Amino acid sequence: MGELNDPITHLGLLDDEEIEIEFAALELSALDHEDIDLDPYIALLGEMEDKLAAIGGDALDGVEQGRALAQVIGAEYGFTGDRATYDAPLNADMIRVIDRRKGLPVSLSILYVGLARRLGWQADALNTPGHVVVSLASGGTPAIIDPFSGGRLLGPDDLLALISHATGPAGFPDELLLSAMTNRMTLTRLLLNQASRAEQSGDGARATALYERMTIVAPGDGKGWWELARLQLANGDRQDARASLAAMLEITKDAKQRGHIRATLDAIA
Repeated sequence: MGELNDPITHLGLLDDEEIEIEFAALELSALDHEDIDLDPYIALLGEMEDKLAAIGGDALDGVEQGRALAQVIGAEYGFTGDRATYDAPLNADMIRVIDRRKGLPVSLSILYVGLARRLGWQADALNTPGHVVVSLASGGTPAIIDPFSGGRLLGPDDLLALISHATGPAGFPDELLLSAMTNRMTLTRLLLNQASRAEQSGDGARATALYERMTIVAPGDGKGWWELARLQLANGDRQDARASLAAMLEITKDAKQRGHIRATLDAIA
């Protein structure tokens, strides 16, 4: 971990609720764009916020809020899912998502959640497998919307179909699959999308850098440390791998996991 990661170190020090998720995603993206000026992107988000307030500022419940978000973000600004080149790395790069008005479910959900929260609405990205969606729970009737489909309102059958597609016919929208992700969980999922694609393309150095970012943004999440140690070992960096595993051991409370970590440390000692 080097100086390039310095701009995001503060994210790991904030309480989760203090993280402004759309800004955090831009800060992560800026690490891959040398000397990028984020001011135009921040200004665009402000402009979108103003239009959302004008259209939906008096929305009484999640359904009305969802319609306002879909009208502004989906219809007026044209943000939608990239179905043609879904696996392209730029779909998880917030700067490029804003440039192209296209992205993955998780990156577009971050945009929707961030703008909704600016108006004081209760919005969360949900832990749905394979395809992140957004819950709006302010006021009377709650709603779940799909930013990948331009903010489309989802009913129970839509949710069942979405989860069944990822988990198989036995899948069911239970509490775990529909739980709200914390800000750190959402950002970690964004980074994991990028890291897994880097690995699939054979770019181990890129994947390692992304797992390092995961450990900075979510130092209390063992997955980033484990994946980082795995790649460090594959690259022959035993000392760095031991340091990553030791960091994971400090935050892991599960006895079985701790035993597994200790066994791995002993094996590479």
